[in-house]
Amino acid sequence: QVQLVESGGGLVQAGGSLRLSCAASGRTFSSYAMAWFRQAPGKEREFVAGISWSGGNSYHADSVKGRFTISRDNAKNTVYLQMNSLKPEDTAVYYCAAENTRYGVSWYRDTYEYWGQGTQVTVSS
Repeated sequence: QVQLVESGGGLVQAGGSLRLSCAASGRTFSSYAMAWFRQAPGKEREFVAGISWSGGNSYHADSVKGRFTISRDNAKNTVYLQMNSLKPEDTAVYYCAAENTRYGVSWYRDTYEYWGQGTQVTVSS
């Protein structure tokens, strides 16, 4: 069992930055691929970024590439999402997710076993 707790969301003006954190507890964090998803009102939950168990491979959705960066610190059992140049369309609830695998990173939400409660990010224009 893995428990995930997100933090760092809030209200920011367009062009601003936020850093989300996801603290994990429970089973061995370094055995898990981690990802961030987001869900805007009336929309499906979508993949934002993912990172392999070692941190050696990371992937970002086209909509955030060049603006967002996922990273992890296995010594601190934490994964981060640095969000720069935020746009109003980035407004959503952001979720951290974990998959017990050392083989790649999935972009599909159904493959993730554990989820955090979500943190709201609101970008004003």
